[in-house]
Amino acid sequence: MLKTQVKKWLKENKIEGKIEHPANERFGDFAVRSGRKIEIGNEDLIEKIENVSGFTNIFLSQKSLIKEAEKIINGKLLEELMMEGKGKKMVIDYSSPNIAKAFGIGHLRSTNIGQAIYNIYQILGWECIGENHLGDWGTQFGKLIVSIKKWGPSTMSEIKKLKIEDLEALYVRFHKEAENNEELINEGRKWFSKLENGDKEARDIWQKCVEISLNEFNKVYGMLGVKIDYSHGESFYEDKMEEIIKILKEKNLIKNSQGAKIIEFKNMPPAMVEKSNGTSTYFTRDLAAIKYRIDTWNPDLIIYEIGADQNLHMRQLFETTKMLGYSTKFVHISHGLIRWKEGKFSTRKGETIHLSEVIDRAMEEAKMLAPNNTPEQIKAVAIGAIKFNDLAQDPKKDIIFDWEKIMSMEGNSGPYLQYTYARCKSVINKSSISNRQPLNGDMYDFNNDEMALLRYFYQFEEKIIEAAERFSPAIIAEYLLILSRKYNEFYAKNRIIGESEEKQRLFLTITTADILKKGLFLLGIETLEKM
Repeated sequence: MLKTQVKKWLKENKIEGKIEHPANERFGDFAVRSGRKIEIGNEDLIEKIENVSGFTNIFLSQKSLIKEAEKIINGKLLEELMMEGKGKKMVIDYSSPNIAKAFGIGHLRSTNIGQAIYNIYQILGWECIGENHLGDWGTQFGKLIVSIKKWGPSTMSEIKKLKIEDLEALYVRFHKEAENNEELINEGRKWFSKLENGDKEARDIWQKCVEISLNEFNKVYGMLGVKIDYSHGESFYEDKMEEIIKILKEKNLIKNSQGAKIIEFKNMPPAMVEKSNGTSTYFTRDLAAIKYRIDTWNPDLIIYEIGADQNLHMRQLFETTKMLGYSTKFVHISHGLIRWKEGKFSTRKGETIHLSEVIDRAMEEAKMLAPNNTPEQIKAVAIGAIKFNDLAQDPKKDIIFDWEKIMSMEGNSGPYLQYTYARCKSVINKSSISNRQPLNGDMYDFNNDEMALLRYFYQFEEKIIEAAERFSPAIIAEYLLILSRKYNEFYAKNRIIGESEEKQRLFLTITTADILKKGLFLLGIETLEKM
């Protein structure tokens, strides 16, 4: 990586300080605050330096820039990246929709960001294990059973025919009815207690709800091109909670509070391990999941891609792992919510947007954008638009749901990147020059438009590593947008095919295409040869 080489050169010249990319390219490729004036000393790496106003501005040599670009197209970059995390293992918990609720737009963030983080760590050589922690247990299922028994089908064969939208409607009805009938809440608790205690009727109804939901979720994952390694519902840990509670007791971490069992913390509210009626809690099931993951995979890192509204829960959970003596590193990627202007979505109030609605509408927009495309191409454009709109934004910030922005097919969008890639491929296919030939940096005179591209390629490696360190796919998304703008500006001003500069311009085009393909893959977005 050129940044590493420059750091080494600075250290040899006894210059310490944070190395950065100047905001304006006129001031070089790297800059570091320094009171010393230095000479170059490494012409293969650095073309020139400027000592200005306390900064050392570093301009990389054309030779080194070409060498870095060649690494991208000959596969050596991937070999280099794979060494970053060699021998390390991580588990990432993402997507995690709730059973009996249609896959909402709110779960899109966890699914998209989680898959992108998985892809980024995998390209960096980590062994990655994706976990889909399905919400298939808890008091809400007692409520759903009550709702089905009161207002739903009366036989198991009829329940089996229900759609996930029917289950969600029954859940919404329960809460509307409960506003005027508090006894329904108590009935829901009783039925969940029956479910935990193995009651056959409760188990049969619950199992049908799980099957209906999983069929729906798998369709959504298929549309999104997402495949998560393991799906373990909270119910999977039902027989594992007794052991974790035993360990907590042995370490004197559990206290009784009004019939319930809790864990107390110094600077946080207590976490409930067991309710006063003896039923389990989400917190206990998460602790059991952590023990299972450590016992099964022994990872160096466990990542949770879960919304910011779970911040307190995750802090309590991570603090408990310290009290239990776990040495694994835990990270919560706390994404903001997709919400209305007035507030967050609420399934129980019937105020949410189903992802299937968004996909259907995006497909219609994609048809209008490229009416001659095949159904597969239209799907790729539609899904690309949805994913990129999400991934290009700061994960930590809330997103106000806006149909027009979600559906954007122009400007800072996935389709814009797909179009740029297709443009590159069109140029490559028209050229008669062997398109993987290396360049000799001393033989070519690059103009300003060409240099703007050449001087940006090497940052791709940096951006992948930075995205992993900051758990932010938005870093890669922003890089790809800037690269696409630079290429399209170059393309608009410079003919390629048949020109004396065709070889060097084709080289720039091939490198751009390779970066876009690799970068979009990391974001889970498909590239198209034609658009």
